[in-house]
Amino acid sequence: MLDSGVTDKLGSVPREKGTAMHAVIVKVTIQDEAAAQSALTSDVVPRVSAAPGFVAGYWVSLPGGKGTGTIVFDSESAARAVSQQVQTPPPGAAVTVDSVEVGEVVANA
Repeated sequence: MLDSGVTDKLGSVPREKGTAMHAVIVKVTIQDEAAAQSALTSDVVPRVSAAPGFVAGYWVSLPGGKGTGTIVFDSESAARAVSQQVQTPPPGAAVTVDSVEVGEVVANA
C-alpha cells in the first residue's frame, strides 16, 4: 500500500494510505476475432482508459477463441463501477462475456 503522494510502478495517481488498487478480470469467448480486435481498439480501450480511477489495462488473446482482460483501478469502487458496465456486451458483439470478477491487487512488478 502506498502513502499519499507516492506513485507506484503502474503510474497510478497517488492514493491515500491504506487504499488498495483493484482489478477487473474479464474472460470472454471470441466469435469473430477481427471484429473483436476492431471493437477493442476503437471502443473498449478508449472508454475504459477514460474511466475514473483507471491505472492500466491489458487485454490478452488466448488459444481456443478465448480472451481475458485485466483492468486495474485505484480503488474498489472504481473497479466495481466498470465491472457493471462490461457484464453484458451490446447486441451483435463479437465476444460473449464468460465472467467478470473484481479483486484486490496484492502485488505488481
